[in-house]
Amino acid sequence: MTAVPKAAGPSNLTLRIVVGLALIAVALGAIVFGSIAFWLLCVVLGLFMMAEWSDLQQAPPHTKRLAQYALSVPLAIMMPVVGAGAGFLSLGLLVGAAFFVVIVTRLPGLARGVLYVGLPIMALLLIRHQREGVVLTLWALALVWACDIGAYAAGRAIGGPKLAPAISPNKTWAGLAGGVAAASLFAAAMHLSYGLPLRLTLATPLLAVLAQAGDLYESWLKRQAGVKDSGTLLPGHGGVLDRLDGLVPVAPVAALLILLPKVYWW
Repeated sequence: MTAVPKAAGPSNLTLRIVVGLALIAVALGAIVFGSIAFWLLCVVLGLFMMAEWSDLQQAPPHTKRLAQYALSVPLAIMMPVVGAGAGFLSLGLLVGAAFFVVIVTRLPGLARGVLYVGLPIMALLLIRHQREGVVLTLWALALVWACDIGAYAAGRAIGGPKLAPAISPNKTWAGLAGGVAAASLFAAAMHLSYGLPLRLTLATPLLAVLAQAGDLYESWLKRQAGVKDSGTLLPGHGGVLDRLDGLVPVAPVAALLILLPKVYWW
C-alpha cells in the first residue's frame, strides 16, 4: 500500500508490522518446504479471496459458496505430483468454472472473480514448478512486498501530489516512485546474489507499477461496494484481497516472462 489512513496510530502500525512479518514467514516456509505445501497455501488463500470477492459483489451466502466450490475444482487439479499441475487443463477448468458461475448465478462480476483469483494462483504454481522455482517464486512475491514497503515509506516521508485521489486518497506519486525504487533495488540484489535473469531484473520496475495498479483496482472495487476493507481476517490489514491485490496482476505477467523464453528463443 502507498499509505495508511492518517488516523492509524503507532499501535495499529505495530500490529500491521507483526501480522505482515508473520505472513511473509508463512509464505517463505511454504516456498522452501515444497511444491505441495506452497499449493496448499495458495488454495487456502484463494478460497478466502473468492469469499471476499463475493462479498464485494454483494453476492448472497449460498452464491458465495457456489463460487468457492466452482473455483475449488481447478485449484484441486493444480495440485503438483498427485494432480495434473498448473497447465492447459487447469486453465480450461478455470474458464469452465467462470462460465458455470455466470450461467448459474447470472452474476458476471462474480464469475470474473474466479479468473481474478484463479489465474494468479496458477501463475505462481507454474513459477514454483520451474527448475529455479524457489528463487523465481521469491522474486515474484517479494518484489510486491518491497513495492508495498517502499511505497508506504516514501508516501509517509514525502507526501505530495495524490496519485488517484478519487479512488484512494492516501496514495501519492512519491509513494509510486518509492515502491518502484524499492522493488528495483530488491531485484538487482537478487540478480547479483542469486543469478536472477537479467530480463526479469529489468522488468521489475514495470511489474512494480503493475502491482500498484492492482492495488488501485481493488481500492476502486471497495469504493464501489462502499467498504473500507475486503475482509477482517488479517488484523491491521483487512482481508486477504487487501494484502494480495498487488500480486494478482503481477503473478501472470511474471509467469509469462519466465516461460516465454522456453518457447521462443530470445
